[in-house]
Amino acid sequence: MTFKRAVVTGASSGIGWATVVELRSRGWDVVGVARRADRLAALEEQTGARVFTADLTVQDDVDALAEFVASTGGADAVVNNAGGAFGLASVEDSSVADWERMYAINVLGTKRVVSALLPVLRRSIEPGKAASIVGITSIAGQVAYEGGGGYNAAKFAQRAVMEVLRLELAGEPIRVIDVAPGMVHTEEFSLVRFGGDKAKADAVYAEVPEPLTAEDIAETIAHALDLPPHVNIDSVTVKPVAQAAPHKVAKGPLKVAR
Repeated sequence: MTFKRAVVTGASSGIGWATVVELRSRGWDVVGVARRADRLAALEEQTGARVFTADLTVQDDVDALAEFVASTGGADAVVNNAGGAFGLASVEDSSVADWERMYAINVLGTKRVVSALLPVLRRSIEPGKAASIVGITSIAGQVAYEGGGGYNAAKFAQRAVMEVLRLELAGEPIRVIDVAPGMVHTEEFSLVRFGGDKAKADAVYAEVPEPLTAEDIAETIAHALDLPPHVNIDSVTVKPVAQAAPHKVAKGPLKVAR
């Protein structure tokens, strides 16, 4: 059979939700993973995807996820999307607890999922096919910016994990793909970062012409997964045209300078 089954973490909203929707529209079987069972129930109803409730910072939950995936048909792609940013304070003033939370989900969450699901991926690979591991990192893992210390540190580390993993898996039919989004306007990312302060969250995107949407990133992920099995997109950075760097974003309509 042609095997097309993906596990998508952080599937309860934003990029994760959109990725499940996009892959399902392309004929993929999908297991959506997140902590919020109510949101997963809505995702299941909307898309027909299987869902699994898990906190990826808890090893027992990740082990149970791997067992579930293995017992229900395996998988040939894992999209490590679960992550998040907490706070925008300076290195000096920021909360160590926020840094620990960011490292736990962005870095250790990716490590836990990779370690648990790699054996499942290997068993699922058919002759002439390839498995895929996707990490949703960020341009925050490429360029540092003021106020981003904890998130920068976590995303630089997650990016390093993906690069090392690609080296370690060389010689196996397993693709390692790093998708690094820039400014993406989702319903929760900035709201979570600013502790639920909607005014601050909305200000991030104010007057920015067409920031990316979750659907833009989902389409990028799906495109990478649907390429022929010998083709690997090692790393792709996706930003809105209005964003030159994390700290340089144009405001107002784009226009020709001369």
